[in-house]
Order: sequence, then structure tokens, then C-alpha cells
Amino acid sequence: MKNYKFKINGQTYEVEVHAFDGQTATVHVNGTPHQVEVHGEEKKAVTKTPVLARKPVVNKPGEGVITKTESSGAYKVVSPLPGTIFKMKVSVGDTVKAGDTVLIMEAMKMENNIVTEKGGTVTAVKVKEGDSVLQGDVLMELA
Repeated sequence: MKNYKFKINGQTYEVEVHAFDGQTATVHVNGTPHQVEVHGEEKKAVTKTPVLARKPVVNKPGEGVITKTESSGAYKVVSPLPGTIFKMKVSVGDTVKAGDTVLIMEAMKMENNIVTEKGGTVTAVKVKEGDSVLQGDVLMELA
């Protein structure tokens, strides 16, 4: 309930608005109840959706297309967890067998031996001592 004071032609009126349902309102003017029709402009809803101010991006021919390259068929030794390469045990051209330690990695203040599950010749070493790696990064490839 809202209270208002109106002064019309020098006379003061105390108005209490009791109920309002869109088009009609129940008001008490100096204690006397009245039904009042309300006429007014409908307010348009203001949208707060932003308008895109820049031009749309147009890709050049061939841009944004991902192409897969064929795998070399080499076995990849990947990092089992994030860490730092502490010591390399093998280099390119070395022959390793399954279960050999190929490098030592420091993770969570512990030294972890990284072993290979397959044997072969080291064809590529992707990291060096001191490198930080994430889980799943390729450390080296074996043929």
C-alpha cells in the first residue's frame, strides 16, 4: 500500500493506493474507496543485447582446415604425468628393449623412472634435460 498527498485547486487530498491490476486501481481518497481506471502509455521493453560492432571474420581459402599427417609408424614414449626432465638415459641411435629406463623425470618432488613398453631403436628425442612437460606429451620415438 502506497500513500500520496495531492493538492488540487488549493485543497489537499490523502490518497492510499490499495490494489492495482494493470488497468484499474483501488484507491482511498480521504478515507473513501474509489475504483480508478488508469490510462497511460505502454513502455516498450528495453533489450540489453549488445550489437556486434566489428565486421564478420572471413577465412581465406584453406585457412582453418585441419589436416592430419600420416604417422611415421614409430612407437611414441609419452609422459605419464606433468613434470620436469631430470636426466636423459638414451640418445638418438641407441637400442633399447622393453622395460628399459629411457629418462628420469622429476614430478611432485620425486624422481620417476620413465620406461619403454616396447623395444627398438631411438629415432627421435623430443625433450632435453630441464624441459617441463605435460601429461601425454611425446618424449621420444622408437622404431
